[in-house]
Amino acid sequence: MPTMTFVLPDGSRRPVKAAEGRSILEIAHAVGIAIEGACDGSMACSTCHVIVDRAWWPRLPPAAEEELDMLDFAVGATATSRLGCQVRLTGDLDGLVVRLPAEVRNALLG
Repeated sequence: MPTMTFVLPDGSRRPVKAAEGRSILEIAHAVGIAIEGACDGSMACSTCHVIVDRAWWPRLPPAAEEELDMLDFAVGATATSRLGCQVRLTGDLDGLVVRLPAEVRNALLG
């Protein structure tokens, strides 16, 4: 089972194991990490925005134009930003590291 690490806004690291094929958003929800995903993964919002560690960026499949359009609305987007609903964990991504942005628009956080 592949692993990935979430770097939380406070800098703490949360390594998790997850089944291949699950999205970063699904994995976060399964382990209690507060990523909103207001559109339930239909790529109609940017509330599941994550920042991929630069070392992992070249290994990801390219983002679709629709995803790039949604990232325009993400708070604190960077050159390695992706929507968590669009990146699926695979064996090739075993060890993936993503950072949650420090500033978010997230109704789950109150």
